[in-house]
Amino acid sequence: MKNERTGLGRVINAFVFSMKGLKFCYQSEAAFRQELWLSIVLIPLVLWLGESSVDKVLLIMPIFLVLIVEVLNSAIESVVDRIGDEYHVLSGAAKDMGSAAVWLSLTLLVISWLIILI
Repeated sequence: MKNERTGLGRVINAFVFSMKGLKFCYQSEAAFRQELWLSIVLIPLVLWLGESSVDKVLLIMPIFLVLIVEVLNSAIESVVDRIGDEYHVLSGAAKDMGSAAVWLSLTLLVISWLIILI
């Protein structure tokens, strides 16, 4: 599958595929939907609670990190599920590690907010 587009056409194409991926993630992953709605609540709070521009950026970054990690975790789960339904230790480990990455990003979000806002 070679992409023949170049320049602006390639950028537009990449954007369309990215939006398609976000749409699929939103439609198929409850955790992503929950984290997205949480971010929709938290980002306005950042604008209200953050005292400086640096505070605001440092509070927003882990919110986006959680969403990014959740998309990657969902991608890992999709690939593992595509390979087969039968249990395999490595498949389980891949899914568990993806879940651990999401948990770590959520922990970072909570710690960041506590340090900056308290």
